[in-house]
Amino acid sequence: MKSAARTVDPGSDAAIAASITPQPIEAIGARLGIPSDELYRYGPHKAKIALDLARRAEASPKGKLILVTAINPTPAGEGKTTTTIGLADALARAGKKVAIALREPSLGPVFGAKGGATGGGRAQIVPMQEINLHFTGDFHAISAAHNLLAAAIDNHIYWGNALDIDVRRVNWRRVVDLNDRALRRVTVGLGGPGNGFPREDGFDITVASEVMAIFCLARSLADLEERLGRMVVAQTRARKPVTAADLQVTGAMTALLRDAFQPNLVQTLEGTPALVHGGPFANIAHGCNSVFATRAALGLADYVVTEAGFGADLGAEKFLDIKCRQAGLKPSAIVIVATVRALKMHGGVAYKDVGIENVTAVNGGAANLVRHIDNMKSFGVPVVVAINRFTADTPAEVAAVEAACRAVGADVHLCTHWANGSAGAEGLAADVIRLADLPSAYRPLYADELPLVQKIETIARRIYRAGTVSFEPSALTKLAEFEAQGFGALPICMAKTQYSFTADPTQRGAPEGFVLPIREVRLSAGAGFVVALCGDVLTMPGLPSKPAAEHIFVDETGFIGGIS
Repeated sequence: MKSAARTVDPGSDAAIAASITPQPIEAIGARLGIPSDELYRYGPHKAKIALDLARRAEASPKGKLILVTAINPTPAGEGKTTTTIGLADALARAGKKVAIALREPSLGPVFGAKGGATGGGRAQIVPMQEINLHFTGDFHAISAAHNLLAAAIDNHIYWGNALDIDVRRVNWRRVVDLNDRALRRVTVGLGGPGNGFPREDGFDITVASEVMAIFCLARSLADLEERLGRMVVAQTRARKPVTAADLQVTGAMTALLRDAFQPNLVQTLEGTPALVHGGPFANIAHGCNSVFATRAALGLADYVVTEAGFGADLGAEKFLDIKCRQAGLKPSAIVIVATVRALKMHGGVAYKDVGIENVTAVNGGAANLVRHIDNMKSFGVPVVVAINRFTADTPAEVAAVEAACRAVGADVHLCTHWANGSAGAEGLAADVIRLADLPSAYRPLYADELPLVQKIETIARRIYRAGTVSFEPSALTKLAEFEAQGFGALPICMAKTQYSFTADPTQRGAPEGFVLPIREVRLSAGAGFVVALCGDVLTMPGLPSKPAAEHIFVDETGFIGGIS
């Protein structure tokens, strides 16, 4: 097979990042008032913030929190991270003390279909190759902690099974931070008595681990260990829950996670500080960076720009109903990223044809954007729309998006931060500053005391606009069990496709009155939410026919190319 070309496109993200000389990480820390002796360097351009300083900062989150979310995306994404970075750079350009709070990239997408997650063009965080690959080793620590617990379960069963674990009801799978469909279902314990008891098992991708979700919701190391202990990993033969605390390894798991729990500090191409920490799956979990890093950033900066995974119906709803609820956060403004190409697809255009002008399709697809605007306003937070400009967008198409926003009273800004950096998002930044000074009447979508079934129905009807919710009988049984076990006050984490308000990824636009199927529910007792699975959601993705890994290379200088 012919190997991929090992040349660097001068217009690629990697080449643009390489053309900038980053500042020493101590200079970036100084922008937030972090002394150099409270930064633990991982080379010249990335560091961990000392735990004591991060703890002091997170205890007093005085800054204003700005959430960046998006419409239902195309497979390539709509530039939510790029907009987050461009907006933060523009706020810094306006003289504001600002920090970014982002998730860490997973190796699954980096080597799979979507690629890296460090922004693009002139709106990137660096060092982009290192952040997209091993970074500071946080995900490896999370994988190790997760798999230590998996080993402890099988070891406990091997040495007599004092907890009377039913080997048919072990729900704690292994993890690896790669896309590998062959590992979705495996059999372990083969090869004779010395290897344990044979049973069915499987692998999820690391970002789908409950350990990752806990890592990103914990407020302290003590909170982290307590949450780890609450995780339900199996059932006994009498159908009683078995927790991680029962296996007595949560102390060791926390030890593996201690250093990882310190937030990571990097920078944008323009030198804006960025705390990049944690990265739970945006489908099966809440899809936000760590609470600890977000609150620390709010204690260090006057404005903190963060994002939530996928579209506003998934990521933003979970941010507002799970992360903010648990972390005591109150966002000051919400930015909804829209693109002409995505609106054309929601207006009926095939993805391969979104580069062709079609104002009619934009007008039709604008219903998707309007739905998201209405949904975000329902949380009581000021909303503004950012049109992430692509070169194929025509003036008439952009005008159609602007008209749709004005028709529902939403401010809108055409942004060119990908090409122009902070200068391309100055208008958006000025509006965000204005909106953040307005009173935020943030409120969650539902009350804690609402029954679990009604919480699911509330999200389905008010955010997705479903007509009815169809529950599998087994899902209803489990929800009743969760409430009987004392978990009825937990929020809901919906797991569905990111491409549609429905559970069907082919249903574009803004459908109404459909049936939302709930096929399964899962308890994430440590993370503190109940997962409701709509349709088919994979916790171990597979690689595409032409994975991004085929284009990644290292030259003789050590430069890593092919990551985008």
